[in-house]
Amino acid sequence: MEFQSRRSSSTMMMGALSTLSPHQFSTLSQVLGSTFHLHRRRRLALLLSPALFSLSLRHLRSLSLHHKSLLIARFHLSTLKHLTLNWDVHVHSGGSAGLLRLRDVDSALLLLLLSEFRHHHPLPLQGLSTSKCRGLLLDYVLGRHMFAVSALGLSTSTTCGVVSSYIHHTARFLDVIGCSDIAIGKTGREVATSVATVVSLPSIKVPARHTDDDNLFECVICKEEMREGREVCKLPCEHLFHWGCVLPWLKKRNTCPYCRFRLPTDDVFGEIERLWGLLVNKSRMSNCQ
Repeated sequence: MEFQSRRSSSTMMMGALSTLSPHQFSTLSQVLGSTFHLHRRRRLALLLSPALFSLSLRHLRSLSLHHKSLLIARFHLSTLKHLTLNWDVHVHSGGSAGLLRLRDVDSALLLLLLSEFRHHHPLPLQGLSTSKCRGLLLDYVLGRHMFAVSALGLSTSTTCGVVSSYIHHTARFLDVIGCSDIAIGKTGREVATSVATVVSLPSIKVPARHTDDDNLFECVICKEEMREGREVCKLPCEHLFHWGCVLPWLKKRNTCPYCRFRLPTDDVFGEIERLWGLLVNKSRMSNCQ
């Protein structure tokens, strides 16, 4: 079941990427390659510094399982934003869900490395001293990924190599953080719209009627008519609502009341679900072409 879910996620991502132009695809691979290069350098610095490694390991051990999953989710979200940049209409008004402090980046890189090490080596690290643990991980990295450019062991030998490797490891991330339902939008959770997004929503005047469709001039929240010339809120999906109606709605939900279009949220898993929704829609479009 896990393998099937991973394959489904990978297939969906490849379908979405097939809608990119050659220039967009090349730009994406360059951005991902640069990001992973920085991750690799940071991981190496982490392993080469006894003090930094000790601090990161201590912080990691202080986290509960839930907070470790949240840490990996934030790390995943930071790169997922690169992948969905071409389709996300909210690139300038997203929330803080994907923001990572340097300490969190170090902890995420270390956690991923420990997970990878355990996958390839049955040798347990729990009972070892910090210095011994660091030495084993450093030998592993230098021996196995000497020519890799990312903290995830990705190759940049070709443009397609970067993206295909990213797809593979992104699908693995979903398994690590338990996001199989998130990838297909089946969580059923309601999360608030990010404050930054709400503040950026435009206020427009209700236009004059040029159609007999009453739904275009009715606030579906209160079911009352929006009078011509009145200031109302316009969502990115083009639907209009009374400000007094939509603000309480957006404090609890990040969807349009009419069409369920998703807006950015500060909830990490909710934001991952929103961005994966973009990929799902683009993948479906590629199948219809």
